[in-house]
Amino acid sequence: MATPDFIHDLRTSIGHQLLWLPGVSAVVFDDAGRVLLGKRADTGGWSVIGGIPEPGEQPAETAVREVYEETAVRVVPERVVLVEAMAPVRYPNGDRCQFMDVTLRCRATGGTARVNDDESLDVGWFAVDDLPAVHDYALTRIERALQDGPTWFRGMGEDPRP
Repeated sequence: MATPDFIHDLRTSIGHQLLWLPGVSAVVFDDAGRVLLGKRADTGGWSVIGGIPEPGEQPAETAVREVYEETAVRVVPERVVLVEAMAPVRYPNGDRCQFMDVTLRCRATGGTARVNDDESLDVGWFAVDDLPAVHDYALTRIERALQDGPTWFRGMGEDPRP
């Protein structure tokens, strides 16, 4: 994900110190039950679509914006799938971040999936039983989004994988 300007501004003051950030992931399904994935330019791996909310932006608004910006697909958020504090990460430049991720299940309502910015190498629809290699992070979110169960919260004694 591209680093928003407000984060660059913060980094001028705090350097590489750990920065606690909100994140929003969108698990998008089409009418055929396929899931939308993007092949990330930064890692080269396939994943669900996500990003950092702009200051004052609601998580559902972030999901809609990020999915469109990255894939040209229009979506409607349907429900919260999970809320999880992720493990801290260190980027190659030394910046450290920890994300509080809110994952939303979304329904595609229009547009044609295509690379729509410089954050993705490829985008596509995949049958859930024929996914490309994805990190456990993405797989957990997809599996949770397929369930009708309640929102999952890390730390409440349940394994994140259903």
